[in-house]
Amino acid sequence: MKKILILIFISGAIYAQNTFEFLRLDNSPRAAALAGSFVSNNDDPNVIFYNPAGIAQLKNRPASFSFLKHLLDINSVSLAYSHFFEGIGRFGAGVQYINYGSFTEANEFGEKLGEFGAGEFALTIGYSNELGDNFYYGINTKFIYSSIADRYSTGIGFDFGLQYSIPSSKWNFGLSILNAGTQIKYFYSTKEELPLDIRIGVSKTLEHLPFTFYFSLNKLNEKEDRFKQFTVGGELKLSKVLRLRFGYDNEKRKELKIGTTAGIAGFSIGVGFVVKDYNIDYAYSSMGSIGGLHRIGVTTSF
Repeated sequence: MKKILILIFISGAIYAQNTFEFLRLDNSPRAAALAGSFVSNNDDPNVIFYNPAGIAQLKNRPASFSFLKHLLDINSVSLAYSHFFEGIGRFGAGVQYINYGSFTEANEFGEKLGEFGAGEFALTIGYSNELGDNFYYGINTKFIYSSIADRYSTGIGFDFGLQYSIPSSKWNFGLSILNAGTQIKYFYSTKEELPLDIRIGVSKTLEHLPFTFYFSLNKLNEKEDRFKQFTVGGELKLSKVLRLRFGYDNEKRKELKIGTTAGIAGFSIGVGFVVKDYNIDYAYSSMGSIGGLHRIGVTTSF
């Protein structure tokens, strides 16, 4: 099982011939609880991983730390931060790191030679500003590094985003192009593509209920099942300190179906607490009979 997961994350899908697939991971517990429907978000520093235009409306200097407990001993962390410079615009920074644990190295005769590790890392620098009234744009540049044993690969990626808000009716619309770029250093002699992802999303906060609905169409650049790769989510503010969240990922539910059943694969739930100046979030995402992913995070503002 662990070898299969490594192939999925480092080499990517066989037919897609992608690398750096870890860039698709939802590290933020809030975003994950909403099934990744975050392209139209504008109040969370983790939006830099989904749409760089979303950081334009952030307040003060928000920072966030997230931890993802994956299957087996695979763990991932992420950091996000944003800062506004008067007369220039808002900048953001993000870090994504995943560690796949240790593996036993052996030769063709099965003789153990030692151990080796595998991991991946991405550093993102973003910028966003206002394009017009309630209309925002953003761009990210990211350096990507991946290694397994004595092999490594590097890449450069770019994200582009737009957002439009209607504050009077609490609608927000987003469009992002994620992971456009190229592999610089190959693992071997074959060049692989970055996991390009074009997304369109919308969110709406209800007028008389503290509930926000999220919807996102993902991977619009792919020809097959283009409009079936969607996610939906909802966030309910029960009080000043408590939020409940849920999400559904149609693509994951389809992929994780075994036989005629998928269990609760593709569904996610989460909870958030506001403690003084800190937002503490937790999310659980089901992978059906394979297991589940646990995420925890803390967000604050300076």
